[in-house]
Amino acid sequence: MLLAVLAVGAVLTAVTPMGRYLARGAWAEGRILARRRPIAQIAADSTLAPATRAKLQLVLEARAFAADSLGLPAKDAFTQFTQLEHDTLVLVLSGAHRDALRAVTWWFPVVGRVPYKGFFDFALAQRAEKELAAEGYDTYLRPSPAFSTLGFFNDPLLSTTLGEDSLEIVNTVVHELTHNRFYASGEAVFNESFANFVGARGAERFFRSRGDTARARRVAQRWGDDLLLGAVWDRTYRSLDSAFNAHAGEAGTAARLAARDTIYARARRWLVDSVGPRLTTIDARYAQRVRLDNAALMARRIYATGLDDFERVYTREGGDVRRALERVIALAKGGRGASGDAVHAWLARAP
Repeated sequence: MLLAVLAVGAVLTAVTPMGRYLARGAWAEGRILARRRPIAQIAADSTLAPATRAKLQLVLEARAFAADSLGLPAKDAFTQFTQLEHDTLVLVLSGAHRDALRAVTWWFPVVGRVPYKGFFDFALAQRAEKELAAEGYDTYLRPSPAFSTLGFFNDPLLSTTLGEDSLEIVNTVVHELTHNRFYASGEAVFNESFANFVGARGAERFFRSRGDTARARRVAQRWGDDLLLGAVWDRTYRSLDSAFNAHAGEAGTAARLAARDTIYARARRWLVDSVGPRLTTIDARYAQRVRLDNAALMARRIYATGLDDFERVYTREGGDVRRALERVIALAKGGRGASGDAVHAWLARAP
């Protein structure tokens, strides 16, 4: 998750709600940075559990691979480690209109307008969610184990990330370093979906480069599940968009809400009957219990929009991750703010 705004929070006054939010974030980020310890030093401790040492070494190897093989600016990121006091780094809040595919957005310095807001203060996050729900919005509050400061600071490895398995650790390192390579202001959906793609394909390439075909295959399977679910979110989104547009205006509110219920019920059946049995790395029961509402749908699409488009670029670049990411970045820059649309348009024109 991207919370680069924390890097500049201290320069804004704390007399406004935004200023207070940024000041709290800057304070939390400062504590994280102050507690950093060099990973190499920690890994050299003979009393350290072998499994922990192996994960720490894996992080150093993953960042070196990301820099050398993928051309991602690692700088000093992930060379240090911070132990947190709890097992959740930050809670991320999203909101959306119940009868329209319009996300609640927040504007921050540097990153621009984004459809989520992160909280290090969990009580404050829960209060913000209740306030948003009281205003009539769908809300979605979930934990995030990592974030990037876009290279402004030496991002440390966090204990929340170290708790993941080796596949997810490598994916996270590559994902976050992708933000250091390219970040389009105000284009959160493109930025996160693109980093999701690079993280998955980059992690697969990392393990293949080490001759670890079993882990590489498992990463590819996880990415396959992401693509399957991404198709569900995309089709559901398009169906809702069509239905909402067909009943535009204040008079159509009841019809929009009824259509929403029908579409989400259909999506649930699709998940349970068709998608769930095909998932290979996610418990099939996920299909029965995954939350379906506008806030949750739009939050998931932040990380799962245009994944098939990225895959097509990857295929056309001969399965070369570095060439694919450079091609996507070039297309995004050429789009002048319509990053995802630029990629899609190029694919439509390509033979």
